[in-house]
Amino acid sequence: MVAQPAQARLQCVPYARDHSGIELRGNAHLWWGAAEGRYERGQEPEVGAVMAFRSSRAMPLGHVAVVAQVIDERHILIDHANWSTPGGIETGVPVVDVSEAGDWSEVRVWYGPSGSLGSRHNPVAGFIYAGSAPSVQPVITVAQASLPDNIGG
Repeated sequence: MVAQPAQARLQCVPYARDHSGIELRGNAHLWWGAAEGRYERGQEPEVGAVMAFRSSRAMPLGHVAVVAQVIDERHILIDHANWSTPGGIETGVPVVDVSEAGDWSEVRVWYGPSGSLGSRHNPVAGFIYAGSAPSVQPVITVAQASLPDNIGG
């Protein structure tokens, strides 16, 4: 498998925002927390979801990428920017889940200059799904519903 480079130059955050429909701002390592309550989050890759990488020594600002295809339970393809070359855009990039638990918490990503999967294990927070998070409705008990407005707080 070979990742296909595109011609434009961009950073990962605006690329992920433009290609996923997820409207988050700020550095990539902040996306996972910023998505809480706004977007569904989870540990399973889905096409169109944003894979949110945690910050690490090699990636102090984290990284975000869009899932382009789910191949099987341990392999996906992503589209992203600013990975193999500064500002470069790559599509159809292979990613392998190398976590012991098979929970996508650690991955290896194709690295263009080497023509293979990078040797570095990259920490992942999880996946942010393009649909918004469900609204939480307050639970009202029958006793509360029958109280006058000025009682029961």
